[in-house]
Amino acid sequence: MDLGIRGRTAIVCASSQGLGKGCAQALAEAGVALVINGRNPSLLEQTAQEIRQAWGVVVTPVIADVSTAEGQAALLHACPAPDILINNNAGPPVRDFRELDRKAMLDGVTSNMVTPIELIQKVIDSMSTRGFGRIVNITSVSVKMPISGLDLSSGARAGLTAFMAGVARGVADKNVTINNLLPGNFDTARLRNNLSLAAKRNQVSGTEAAARAMAAIPAKRFGTPAEFGQACAFLCSVHAGFITGQNILMDGGAYPAAF
Repeated sequence: MDLGIRGRTAIVCASSQGLGKGCAQALAEAGVALVINGRNPSLLEQTAQEIRQAWGVVVTPVIADVSTAEGQAALLHACPAPDILINNNAGPPVRDFRELDRKAMLDGVTSNMVTPIELIQKVIDSMSTRGFGRIVNITSVSVKMPISGLDLSSGARAGLTAFMAGVARGVADKNVTINNLLPGNFDTARLRNNLSLAAKRNQVSGTEAAARAMAAIPAKRFGTPAEFGQACAFLCSVHAGFITGQNILMDGGAYPAAF
């Protein structure tokens, strides 16, 4: 399917690996010029080269922490008026909520709620003026169901979801959409790290911890960054202009609900 976005520009946050990289790759396949982002220079440049070689699009790597004013300025210097914004940022580590002090809580809210809102503030008016904009926030299935130890991540991302619900409706008539993608268990470095911690906690092998996690998913497997990226790219396409303000689960059926 031609997504109708060839020649568009996108900023994809936290995209040197994992789900962000999957989104960047899918957008590049659709012909979108990219600004990608990370904090590991060698890993980011490697990803940029992979994407350039595979799809021949312009890829500008920006080393930055998107949670800082300086990091956001660097992204927008590279692409002042993007057509597409993919908000993504690392979540707080697994931790009992009793161990969270005020600084940890404020840092979590800054990373997973305030930062995407700030970036949206900076790009939404230019999108509205041009009559095209696609914003996708990568949140988490934990917005809809509790995951032990991820209370801070869940709360911050749920706050972003509620905040954006009204904003999305306010720009829908400008052909600017804002949607949230809610990943469950995807085969990423973060998941593998969490599985390693679970294996130690439960005194089992890493293989057994992964098998137990997959057994709890109706699809009986982990998702892949590539399929996540393709879903994201569709939401950014000309075909998805009537989809806005939505929370789209990608979890292999793990969330047990009919609605």
